[in-house]
Amino acid sequence: MASVLPLAGLRKAEHSHAWLDTIIKGDCVAALEALPDNSVDAIFADPPYNLQLGGSLHRPDQSLVDAVDDEWDQFASFEAYDAFTRAWLLACRRVLKPTGTLWVIGSYHNIFRVGAMLQDLNFWILNDIVWRKTNPMPNFKGRRFQNAHETLIWASPNAKAKGYTFNYDAMKAANDDVQMRSDWLFPICSGGERLKDAEGRKVHPTQKPEALLARVIMSSTKPGDVVLDPFFGSGTTGAVAKRLGRHFVGIEREQDYIDAASARIDAVEPLGKAELTVMTGKKAEPRVAFNVLVESGLVKPGQVLTDAKRRYSAIIRADGTVASGGEAGSIHRLGARVQGLDACNGWTFWHFDDGQSLRPIDDLRTIVRNDLAKAD
Repeated sequence: MASVLPLAGLRKAEHSHAWLDTIIKGDCVAALEALPDNSVDAIFADPPYNLQLGGSLHRPDQSLVDAVDDEWDQFASFEAYDAFTRAWLLACRRVLKPTGTLWVIGSYHNIFRVGAMLQDLNFWILNDIVWRKTNPMPNFKGRRFQNAHETLIWASPNAKAKGYTFNYDAMKAANDDVQMRSDWLFPICSGGERLKDAEGRKVHPTQKPEALLARVIMSSTKPGDVVLDPFFGSGTTGAVAKRLGRHFVGIEREQDYIDAASARIDAVEPLGKAELTVMTGKKAEPRVAFNVLVESGLVKPGQVLTDAKRRYSAIIRADGTVASGGEAGSIHRLGARVQGLDACNGWTFWHFDDGQSLRPIDDLRTIVRNDLAKAD
């Protein structure tokens, strides 16, 4: 079974990383307070929605709807819910890395209060995502519009946070080379994916579909990252994280949910390295300055560079600048000057002779980047 860690064991394991890939049994705030600072890369939170159900709900045929009426979703007042929300958000901020991000999902019952609290605590909202359900539950009383969506808020720890992961190129490529939008279409969890007990009853009333979690994790984390779920429930976050080569940490207080999640995660086979490689674009590649080519010996001081048609030439200097006709500067600035332009991409403008043909110096930058990737 997947490892389950009690709070007492968590405190002992804090500095050994034994808490990775475990389900921590206990209250979410207390468990979060026992985790190390800046220790997780992403958080997916599916907190209680505080649905405020006023009684039993029946279908037109008078059959009872299996609604969320569990004790964990009930709060005495909006003020009590706000206090709870503030406590777990503050605890999440402490364990989130400065480059990490937080996802929260909710319905109209709670998401606006959560969003306001996020802003009050100076989180920076990056996006709100609408999960549009292909098969939502009907509005049986016919007194309101059908509730056909839920909202996800994606946020960074503060407005100045930089370096957070967003796999833009992968998301665009997966969306037929069109920017992925903030409205996502998925069915609710049903069929064989829905966990049920021996009597055929739902193990958890608000189990989320794996496809939804896969998009969250694929868009905002990298293989090897740590994904925390402070309201672990049936373990969807852990199952998807394991399959996608990420570490998970779940916090859950109900033993029945822990048992179901453990069995579910144990059955998951992680994908291989080839399947998990994330597509990246030029912006995601490490910056390599021209002087690195000089220092690594790929080009040498005194070597001549030309444009593709040999109309212009420049000499490489030992300090990583290039010179031509009494002027010197970076490969970009000098490339612009010799052409009489305001700007130039020196990597594609300047070429070197490899003995057989002229090649752009960008080919040499690619060699350096590949060496850096191997070192990682």
